[in-house]
Amino acid sequence: MGANIKKIVTQKETIYYDGFKGVEKPITRVVVAAVIDNPCAGKYVEDLSELIAIGEELGGKLAKIGLETLPGAVENYAKGAIIGTNGELEHGGAVLHPKLGYTMRKIIDLPCSALISCNKKVAGPGATIDIPLMFRDEAAIRSHYDTIPNFGIPGAPKADEMVVLIAMTDGGRPHPRLGGLTMEEYEKRKAEAAKK
Repeated sequence: MGANIKKIVTQKETIYYDGFKGVEKPITRVVVAAVIDNPCAGKYVEDLSELIAIGEELGGKLAKIGLETLPGAVENYAKGAIIGTNGELEHGGAVLHPKLGYTMRKIIDLPCSALISCNKKVAGPGATIDIPLMFRDEAAIRSHYDTIPNFGIPGAPKADEMVVLIAMTDGGRPHPRLGGLTMEEYEKRKAEAAKK
């Protein structure tokens, strides 16, 4: 049985100016979240394979919406969940970890070898969550360490529900200047490795 989706919410933010000056290129951040029934709510369930299958389904569905909404190529990504109070933290883990990321990467169809950063918690209706971001293909690129703060859906999750989300951006932080491996150096390394 698949996910019983109550609603899908898409949030899009485009940054043109940050701090004290305009950004070099606009940076768009997209969050796509589904409010779903938690089939394991209210009881202890040893076998969480139903939630794992729901994660696989949602990874593809939410990523497709994200790609349709994001104007540029995916640079950062993340995933997360808010589990209603009749559920467990492990229910969110089952949806997010074994298969959601795999189907998300498949839909993005770009080099995506870095771990997908993640956050999850158990909370009541209207709760918010911070979504940590990092570059899709190289964890060491500091310019892309970022966070989408305080994402939430009013009235969700109810006790027997979950909010499952993915996030994508087409850029890193505005005005990065902390050193470390740059996108240009990463692209150069990648091109040199491809020649060998």
